[in-house]
Amino acid sequence: MAVIKVQKLTKNFKDLVAVDRVSLEIEEGECFGLLGPNGAGKTTLVHMITAVSLPTDGDIWVLGKDLRKYPRRIKAMFGVVPQIDNLDAELTVLQNLTTFARYFDIAKDEARRRSMAALNLFRLEGKSGSRIKELSGGMKRRLLLARGLINNPRVLILDEPTIGLDPQSKYLVWQKLRELKGQGVTQLLCTQNMDEAAVLCDRVAIMHRGRVLALDSPKGLVERYVGPKLLEIEVGADQRDSINQELQSRGLDFEDAAGTIQVFHCDADRLAQELEGLSWNLWPRLATLEDVFFRLTGRALVE
Repeated sequence: MAVIKVQKLTKNFKDLVAVDRVSLEIEEGECFGLLGPNGAGKTTLVHMITAVSLPTDGDIWVLGKDLRKYPRRIKAMFGVVPQIDNLDAELTVLQNLTTFARYFDIAKDEARRRSMAALNLFRLEGKSGSRIKELSGGMKRRLLLARGLINNPRVLILDEPTIGLDPQSKYLVWQKLRELKGQGVTQLLCTQNMDEAAVLCDRVAIMHRGRVLALDSPKGLVERYVGPKLLEIEVGADQRDSINQELQSRGLDFEDAAGTIQVFHCDADRLAQELEGLSWNLWPRLATLEDVFFRLTGRALVE
């Protein structure tokens, strides 16, 4: 069952088409990832799905309900973890959660119970009486995650949930998100962290210039666009032409990526042995979601 369904969704800002006729479905209980460079349209898409911004055209359904007709009812089903820290600095950690619970008409005693449970989940129970300024950056991110759960959401919207976290905090967040998924919470994850998407997501949509370029499981994307393993060849200025000619003569799929040629969809280990006698500096390695990302969106900076 599709928890979220968008069809031909479009958002224009004057002459800029931020989201261009995007259609996708997010299934119940899955973690669905949105990947893309800055300006790809990910955040704009999320803002429309969460009724923060109205679409220029297209439709959004959540659990079969039209978002245009039932925005308040649908927003109450969402838990949202924003990229930007918007915690109330004047309140304690616990007060940030109990105050937020008022937006969902949660009774005072129940709000406190849920707040303490959320703090325990993210190992913040010892900071319940602390002010926000006393928290580290990692603690603030975990508190934002705890706040996003206060209404027991059916769908958790996550915008760069582990940005700025140290490795220990990041893996704690990943562990808790897996646990929530195991409890049936659907997750929409907006991230630029390829490892995060590969670890957490059942399916990933790669966006660029407002469009979805590819949509599949992380493993499926890797196999389709680069193959399970690739060969990298370090290129000197005097070698580029000869290397290109050799690879072209073999009919190989390759790209010159900033001084390193990558060969895709090949038996990387065998090819490395065949080319060993040419005195090239080369090595086979496992392909990653980042390789797919670069193949589809390019390596140029997008401002």
